[in-house]
Amino acid sequence: MEFTINKSDIRNILSKVQGLTGRRTNLAITEAILIKTAESGITMIATDLETGFEGTYPATVESEGQIAINAKKLYEIVRDFPTDDIRINEVENRWIKIGNQSIEYHIVGMDPEDFPDTPHIEDVEFFEIDSAPLKKMIEKTVIISGAADDKRSHINGIYFERILTEDKKTVRMVSTDGSRLATADYVYENDAKVPEGPGILIPKKGLNEVSKFLGGNGTVQVGLKDNHFIIKKDPETIIIRLLEGDFPRYNDIIAKGDGCAVKIDRHPFLMMLKRMSILSSENYKGVIFNFSDSKLTVTAANPDIGESKEEMPVEFAAEEIKVAFNPKYFIEMLGVIEDDNVLLHIVDERRPCLIEGENDKSYLGVIMPMRI
Repeated sequence: MEFTINKSDIRNILSKVQGLTGRRTNLAITEAILIKTAESGITMIATDLETGFEGTYPATVESEGQIAINAKKLYEIVRDFPTDDIRINEVENRWIKIGNQSIEYHIVGMDPEDFPDTPHIEDVEFFEIDSAPLKKMIEKTVIISGAADDKRSHINGIYFERILTEDKKTVRMVSTDGSRLATADYVYENDAKVPEGPGILIPKKGLNEVSKFLGGNGTVQVGLKDNHFIIKKDPETIIIRLLEGDFPRYNDIIAKGDGCAVKIDRHPFLMMLKRMSILSSENYKGVIFNFSDSKLTVTAANPDIGESKEEMPVEFAAEEIKVAFNPKYFIEMLGVIEDDNVLLHIVDERRPCLIEGENDKSYLGVIMPMRI
């Protein structure tokens, strides 16, 4: 096998697949990237056994074949290669020569026959979604992650559902870790074609990889078939094996019932919580929110370190509410809301607080209170 490729055509792609090839599996060959040649170019394939990537790129092919080469080393070579064109050919016994007239690497490859089979899924009913909003939806929901050793599928996955009514068509992603929950919506124009289908659980790790390939413009094709979630954006395809299990019923949790909608300037609120979280520790994570007449007072107390207190004006005119929250949860949610002002929907010290932008209602966060 022998071909020449421009490094600009594969450098960024090799960088983006490092999350897949760098993940530990029970097969060493998943650290490699599989490269296949054809008349028109090369196809690169990577997998962590849960998420698979495949992309096709232009190259000058002199002889066809396939190689499996360590993805990290290949990326480092391509990234720092001194010229644009890189010649890659298999010499013998899976030794691979990479270089040109002035520089040359000899890298031992792996047996491409050992590379895991990637699913070839046909007859998929795709629908379109804009790339940039999908990227934001993923980023706004994957920030909610549970403990690394948590095996519950609804904690490790994001619930993806299509909500189709006469008035509008919506794609929603929902994420939870048991202490908080977030929803991110994408609403279509009325004439858009969105097929019906069941809600599914997509691994957060896989969606993290998807977000790396989503740009600021254009659309992607989304499909579901044979227990796989598929994203296509030429010339790349990503296929993720779904999680098994049920997602908790969440609609009652996100319902805005009785209580107050407290309007707060997002950035000052965010900075106040960052200051109040300085005294937080593993054993003392909570701070006290005290809503009183036109004022919010936040107090942090850690017997191992000390105390802090800060006030800010807010639009609140109801009976005093004193409730404890983990400030980290607010900080993360405030970080993905783009509006200048946010609304906190708060009822009492026992029920969750809902947080959303004043104008943009595509994102909603839910934070459970802590015991004081």
